[in-house]
Amino acid sequence: MKPRKNAVLSEQGPNGYKKSFRDECLVPNYAVIDPELLASCPAELIAADGMDAFTQLLESYVSSKANPFTDALALSGLQAVKSGLFSAWQGLEPEAAQGRAAMAYAALLSGITLAQVGLGSVHGLASPLGAYFPIPHGVVCGTLVAAATEINIRALQQRDPQHPALNKYAEIGRLLLDNLALDDEQARTGLVNCLHDWSERLQLPRLRSYNISPEDFPVIVANSRGSSMQTNPIVLTDEEISEVLLSRL
Repeated sequence: MKPRKNAVLSEQGPNGYKKSFRDECLVPNYAVIDPELLASCPAELIAADGMDAFTQLLESYVSSKANPFTDALALSGLQAVKSGLFSAWQGLEPEAAQGRAAMAYAALLSGITLAQVGLGSVHGLASPLGAYFPIPHGVVCGTLVAAATEINIRALQQRDPQHPALNKYAEIGRLLLDNLALDDEQARTGLVNCLHDWSERLQLPRLRSYNISPEDFPVIVANSRGSSMQTNPIVLTDEEISEVLLSRL
């Protein structure tokens, strides 16, 4: 597997940009994953960054380049998020320490999987949103992932109903809801509802909190089709991408 060897350079504003660059010199000799570094993080940072890790795992799991090796890692990471995110966010010990450990593990796996197979529509939108507006990356992920998942599922059902990503969405729904008896349709609906609930419980801000309006959608959509969008399980129309934004305005 190739290591994660990319970094992001960005400048915010009307002419802003957010660009990824890659080089072998960005690969460290050693990496220390210490969950206690999360202990001093405020709850809103745990929420946003935790949902970023979750979104990276979800999007790499349904990526058009996904494979059995990355799938195994992504599922393990998703299970860790399920068990640890809210404990880490609520901050009540000793459960919080266990939650931080689970989230550190999940974040590590999310970096590994995205480096192998790419991401999807949420991260495609994160690039222009983070470039043009003062919205933190994790907030973008946490506030858009439910809507993006819902629209991906609908587009797949309408245009490619045999796509394997539909089965994967159902599998994640059963995992998060802890109910293996759900049929695929129930599991996918449950997944979307669960993610909407998570966004509300974690108090992820809506896009309007950062002065984003429908008038901004054309430029956001036009600049959302970078490398992340290219591994989304289905090509979304401009109207569908705008619908993701509108649902969280």
